[in-house]
Amino acid sequence: MHTPEDQPADQDGAPAPTHPRRAIRSFVLRAGRMGTGQVRALAELGPRFVLPYQDKPLDTAAVFGRSAPVVLEIGFGMGAATADIAVARADTDFIGCEVHEPGVGALLKRIGEQQLGNIRIVQHDAVQVLQQMIAPASLAAVHIFFPDPWHKKKHNKRRLIQPTLVNLLASRLAVGGVLHCATDWQPYAEQMLEVLSAEPALVNTAEGYAPRPGYRPLTKFEARGIKLGHGVWDLVFRRR
Repeated sequence: MHTPEDQPADQDGAPAPTHPRRAIRSFVLRAGRMGTGQVRALAELGPRFVLPYQDKPLDTAAVFGRSAPVVLEIGFGMGAATADIAVARADTDFIGCEVHEPGVGALLKRIGEQQLGNIRIVQHDAVQVLQQMIAPASLAAVHIFFPDPWHKKKHNKRRLIQPTLVNLLASRLAVGGVLHCATDWQPYAEQMLEVLSAEPALVNTAEGYAPRPGYRPLTKFEARGIKLGHGVWDLVFRRR
């Protein structure tokens, strides 16, 4: 005999509590060593440049003190490319979303050293940030550079670039806004191209993969890989 709604019973005969199915995460929180400079940057600059997660859209004009195009970067790693792009595009504001604290500390350190006023950080799950903190049609661009490729086939479902997320990303881009992804793992590049091409709100700016845009700096890791003959694939799609 089943308990109400076919729930399993506990030892007292009452229905056991049900738990919502956990969403598949595209990241795993890993412990990382923090340098003294990163720790200091978190303490001194975090209160100003790290935005608390909230369940309502950001007022970006109030956050940055001006009205300017806004770019969201998902998973900025240690923040080197983020800082370089922010320096080169001083007329644009950047929100970096990263869950790993060493990376947050590293980017804050760069912000302090280079006196960058056009970057803010949200240390939270990017999906929830997109759903709650980013208003529809508000972004000039989204950057996703070298996300975790999850090499094993059984882990492919953890890859960030999936149809549901791409649809959400497209909804947050303004008309003409750009979704720019890059990866050095060819099977992931192929999946990205397939998924992005299938999103009706987006159009590819190239015939397949795009040449690396000048604003995306070449990382040291990437340069070493290219010298060894490894490929890097950029995908640049535009919001219709």
